[in-house]
Amino acid sequence: MARSSRSPLYLAGLLAGAAVAHGVAPRQFDAIVPRALPGSPRTWTYGSAAVELALAAGLLAPRTRRTAALATAGFFVAVLPANVQMAVDWQHRSTALKTAALLRLPAQVPLIRWALHVAKNPEGRS
Repeated sequence: MARSSRSPLYLAGLLAGAAVAHGVAPRQFDAIVPRALPGSPRTWTYGSAAVELALAAGLLAPRTRRTAALATAGFFVAVLPANVQMAVDWQHRSTALKTAALLRLPAQVPLIRWALHVAKNPEGRS
């Protein structure tokens, strides 16, 4: 399997891993749910995990890969406010944690580009 043909599988793995993390350690994700969102942060955390699992499953099937990849790009845009919330909340933490929180913001760009690349090349060609 060529490297580029594994790209959708790696993206699916990333999403599935994130979903598991949301389920295993929800408290850390609850803390970054923007306070402006209605309802319980835990609901948003578990909802995010469910979406991540659905997107991962969609990326695995060639028939649904393009649509799932486009939805994944949209999801990465949608979770950006949580990363902003984290950066704001962590401004008084250690330098290492502050840096990690700030680096999450631009890290969304390559994730979005990766998902769009998969959508453009659903068969995994470069």
